[in-house]
Amino acid sequence: MVAQWESILFLALGVTIGVVAGAIPGMSATMAVALTLPFTFALQPIFGILLLLGVYKGGIFGGSIPAILIKTPGTPASSATALDGYPMAEQGRAGEALSMSLYASCIADLISNLALIVFAAWLASFALNFGPPEMFTLIVFSLTIIAGVSGDSLIKGVVAAALGLLLATIGLDFIAGTERLTFGSVDMRGGLNFIAVLIGLFALPEIIAYMRKSAAQDHRVRGMGYSRLKLADFRRSLKSIFRGSAIGVFLGAIPGIGAAPSAFLSYSEARRASPNRDNFGKGEVEGVAAAEAGNNGVAGATLIPLLSLGIPGDVITAIIIGAFMVHNLTPGPLLFVNNADLVYALFIGLIASSFLLLIIGSVAIRAFRYIADVPSNLLFPGVLVLCIFGVYAVNNSVFDVAVMLLMGVVGYIMLILRFPAAPFLIGFILGPMLENNFRQALLMSRGDFSIFARGPITILFLCMTVISVVLIIRSTVKAARLKRELGAYGKKSAMQGPET
Repeated sequence: MVAQWESILFLALGVTIGVVAGAIPGMSATMAVALTLPFTFALQPIFGILLLLGVYKGGIFGGSIPAILIKTPGTPASSATALDGYPMAEQGRAGEALSMSLYASCIADLISNLALIVFAAWLASFALNFGPPEMFTLIVFSLTIIAGVSGDSLIKGVVAAALGLLLATIGLDFIAGTERLTFGSVDMRGGLNFIAVLIGLFALPEIIAYMRKSAAQDHRVRGMGYSRLKLADFRRSLKSIFRGSAIGVFLGAIPGIGAAPSAFLSYSEARRASPNRDNFGKGEVEGVAAAEAGNNGVAGATLIPLLSLGIPGDVITAIIIGAFMVHNLTPGPLLFVNNADLVYALFIGLIASSFLLLIIGSVAIRAFRYIADVPSNLLFPGVLVLCIFGVYAVNNSVFDVAVMLLMGVVGYIMLILRFPAAPFLIGFILGPMLENNFRQALLMSRGDFSIFARGPITILFLCMTVISVVLIIRSTVKAARLKRELGAYGKKSAMQGPET
């Protein structure tokens, strides 16, 4: 079934569509899969599903290209990649960052696909143990990654995250259906569109900062595109790639988590364990590797609950279920009984997609890397137009464009005041999941907080959270003491004169 030339053709076509769609600001892997779905109805089941899976795989990697080159994440999960990828591009190391992104994506994708094949039944049964209390404690632990992406000031990171959590509450209350912070606006009842917030927060501040530069810099061409990844850097990053892949597989197997939290958690863990942790956020190639590994490690794992239990792992796999239904296939345990040949054909196709991604991604990097060499006075207006059209296309809403522009101003103010954008985004992503699972758990227990320690999973995550917080406080106090001592030494040296 897989060895037919049509299977390989549709898989390669899907990966290509996904990479291009992911690289366009405002587009996302979800939108690309949704737009491709109608074209699969007339195809054979194996061709149509492989096409969609190819779009899914390519779209997740494609988002890293604009994240690195122009600090405009093509997909939400690529936001973590921009933290180190864009500083590398500014240092003339865009080729290095793009290559690391591709290799980390392909390795993590392959590991995720192998995990799907080997552990599908076991991981699916484990994921069934996650109810609202387990999800809440997991998300609380995930919020501790804010410390890893807060830069020099943990306090500013916490403030930014709190602002993100606050804006995430806008819209209709998930439980009671009441309006919150909508100020009577019908448009705000659905909450703030994530794509609009994402692009406004990351892309527009760069454009505003460029507009405020002197006219002498208008025609400066940024030479970013010609450095190559060193083998030593790749080998040094392998540990972070494997760690990020494992995090992606674990979180991907749990329905509803998604790739963005996995990317940030992988990035935070890499920073914590790396001897070069002080260089993270300033152009560290290991940071790009960790973010992309966590991002792509989710891709195969989200299919575990889909194929084993018929439960979509994320929004994209919920769309892919539609393709199964159209072809009279019902995902779940019976799929392995009635259509085992198709299931194993998909497994082989997923393995092939990892190698196709490596080939097609290499071509895409060579094509897109020259964006970095476009004169700024042409590049930024083009990016702004793409951002506006991309955000408008999500819901055909002018209100979303207004949200993007407003978030651009907020992001620029945060840039001036040195408030990190990543904690804000983490708070905005995890906020609704945190609140909904907290309230659902309390409804289950009728207000009894002991439900959050009801089993080994919740207790494990609570202990991990406490340990993580203690380590964060300890490292923050240690850094503050060291900074104070260095300041005192500097003053003493200045008083003793230049001979010192």
